[in-house]
Amino acid sequence: MKIAVSACLFGRNVKYNGGNNRNEELIGLLKDHEVILLCPETAGGLSVPRDASERQNDRVINCRGSDVTDAYSRGTDLCMQKIKEENVQLVILKARSPACGKDQIYDGTFSHTLISRDGTLAEAVRQAGLPLFSEEEIADIRAYLCHTM
Repeated sequence: MKIAVSACLFGRNVKYNGGNNRNEELIGLLKDHEVILLCPETAGGLSVPRDASERQNDRVINCRGSDVTDAYSRGTDLCMQKIKEENVQLVILKARSPACGKDQIYDGTFSHTLISRDGTLAEAVRQAGLPLFSEEEIADIRAYLCHTM
């Protein structure tokens, strides 16, 4: 099975602060699958490191007040194109990210307040009808993989 995963979860240093969110449990779970790593922020042209960003209504704004929506939109489009080209069957994205967050993201005030909303890529994945999980749903991912094999 081809699975698209946020690159930071596999240890790629693409986070806004130059680090990663390496998740050994997820890496182990997916060891027998073909993994396609994605990072909409870097795909859209944003640097590493970069200023933290959050979604504010229909825009993505960084902590300095600059509008980076175009980069997020471009990165989302490129990642969705790759997902389609690679015939990805499952997507696992980084929780709470303004691009990858599933179900909850920060509210755009940079106050660590969560709201019920998807990031830009998670929203596009849902619209495409693909199964979507965050790295915080390991048990659900495991169950999904068992039922589809």
